[in-house]
Amino acid sequence: MWFIVIGVIVIFILNYNRVVDTHRFVGETGGLLEKFMEDDYEFLLSVKYPGRNLDVHALFQKRLRDGVIIALVMFFVFASRMSLLYAAVCIAAGFFAFKSSYMSLQGYYKANLQHINTMLPYYLKSLEILVQHYTVPVALSRSIEAAPEVFKPGLRRLVARIDEGDSSIQPYIDFANEYPVRDSMRMMRLLYRLGLGSQQNKHEQVMMFSRTVSALQNKARQQKYQQRLEKMENKTLIMLVCTGGGAMALMFLSMMQMMNF
Repeated sequence: MWFIVIGVIVIFILNYNRVVDTHRFVGETGGLLEKFMEDDYEFLLSVKYPGRNLDVHALFQKRLRDGVIIALVMFFVFASRMSLLYAAVCIAAGFFAFKSSYMSLQGYYKANLQHINTMLPYYLKSLEILVQHYTVPVALSRSIEAAPEVFKPGLRRLVARIDEGDSSIQPYIDFANEYPVRDSMRMMRLLYRLGLGSQQNKHEQVMMFSRTVSALQNKARQQKYQQRLEKMENKTLIMLVCTGGGAMALMFLSMMQMMNF
């Protein structure tokens, strides 16, 4: 045990005197390891922290540093009885520490997925108004300012790729894949076809886009109403169960008293 304590103190002293700089080590190797960054990590951060200018790479490097520190501490703990099994446990502990914040972001996203689903139809409604007066790329660019925070990073990337000359459907598909919520793929395909259409057919295409957005809004309202109804039904059921259980408990106590128990 004293060996572990002395080892930790030595590492702390070396790091404090800049003989060993863990921050520099992670910074130098982080660029090589960032290829292991999850594809949706930046998106998940934007969902949990909307509107914040976060340094994604710094946060990823912090995850790496935490994982390395936990693994080293575990190695010190099992140093006196180290084996392949204990080495695997140490590596697994470091990997879990590295992945824990990402898994927390995933859990937050899944818990708030319905909220994101609800925001998409209302954003598309505002985009529909802009499309009636501007081309699709210009309408997308103008919609960014008033768009929900969660969609802004993806919209900026979408508009940037269109401005760079990518006239294919791929930027729209990538946006839909980045935000895999209800009907996002279908709406992006409609938006792309609207951008390709001639001015003569624009009114008809805008009307079709408008009808689709209205249908999505109605679906979102119905789902929101259904969720509220289910919530009220659950509360009513709980109240009835508590009331019935309390009444039965009182009846049981009354019968016990009558029988002089």
